[in-house]
Amino acid sequence: MKILAIQNRMGIGDTIIFLPFIKALSKKFNSPISLLVKENSKADQFLFQTSYIDKILFLERDKRNNNRHDGLLGSINLINDIKKYDFDKIIIFNSSLRFNMIARFAGIPEVYQYPLFRKFKQHITNAPRNFLKEKFNLKVNDDPEIQIDDTLISKSIKEFQINKDVNNFVLGIGGSGPTKRIPANTFLNVIEKLSKIKKCKFFLATGKDDGEQAILNEILQSKFKSLCFPLDNLSIKETLPIIKSCDLAICNDSSFSHISAALGIKTITLMADTPLIYGNYNSKMFPIIPDDEETVAHNTLGKEKINPQKIFNKIIEILN
Repeated sequence: MKILAIQNRMGIGDTIIFLPFIKALSKKFNSPISLLVKENSKADQFLFQTSYIDKILFLERDKRNNNRHDGLLGSINLINDIKKYDFDKIIIFNSSLRFNMIARFAGIPEVYQYPLFRKFKQHITNAPRNFLKEKFNLKVNDDPEIQIDDTLISKSIKEFQINKDVNNFVLGIGGSGPTKRIPANTFLNVIEKLSKIKKCKFFLATGKDDGEQAILNEILQSKFKSLCFPLDNLSIKETLPIIKSCDLAICNDSSFSHISAALGIKTITLMADTPLIYGNYNSKMFPIIPDDEETVAHNTLGKEKINPQKIFNKIIEILN
C-alpha cells in the first residue's frame, strides 16, 4: 500500500513532533509512509534510516520566492509530482482546501484531512492526536523516534574519539532566532561546574548564522576549548550518530533539541522565548524556563534569565 502524509509546517522541529503520528499510521497499515514536507524541514537529513518512512517529497513553496509549487501553475506541478507515485491514501495534517483539491486531482482514492477552514490556533500535538483518533481510532501518545544504524554510531565513536569513560554532552547552542539563543556565558558557567566534578567532552551543535557563530567562537576561545568539539561544519546527517553516542544534551529551543530527544537522548531544553510545548512534548525532554516565570511563550524574552545553576542541578539529577 502506498500512503502519503502531508505535513506542511515549517522547520525540523515541527516535522519531528509529527513523527509519532506518522509511525502510528505506518503500523496500522503495515506500510512505510511517504512524506510531503517543506524543504527547510531537512527531513532527508535525519529520516534516511527510519524504517517507517518511505519516500520524502519536498514542497517547493514559500511566501518570498516564486517557487515550483507556488500559485495555480505550482498546484498543477504538485498534482503531477504526486500523481506519478500512484498513492492509495493521503493523510493531510492541515485544513487547506488547496491540498484537498490537489489530492483529488492527483487521483488518490482515499483522502483523509483535518476539518477544512479550521487552521486558526490548531494545537501542535492535540490536533493530530484528535484527528487520528477520530479517523482511524488510533490513540497516539508515543515519543518521536529517529532511527540510526549501529554501524554509523560505531564509526562515529571511533572517528570522534567518543570515550565512554568520559561524560559526553551535546550543547545545542544554536537557534532559529536571536531571542532563542542563550548567551555563551551561561553555557560556559555550566561547563565550568561540570568540569570540576566530572571528566567531560562537549560537542557544540550550531548553524552558520553570524549570531550562532559568535556564541560558538566565545566558547571555543575560552579556557575550556580543549573540552569542546564544534559540529558546525558537519551536515545534520553526520551529526546524528555523534548525538546518539552522547550521554545527555543541553539545547536551546532549536533543531538539535528535537533531534537529540527523538534519538532517545535525554535533553535539557532551555526555553527562553517559545511556547513550552516545544520543549516538553517528549518524555526525554526536561525544560528549564527563565527565573521568575511560571511558563514561557512567544515574547517572554527570557534568555538572560536562564539560570546556569538550575541547568547544572538538572544535569546531576538526570545523570544520577
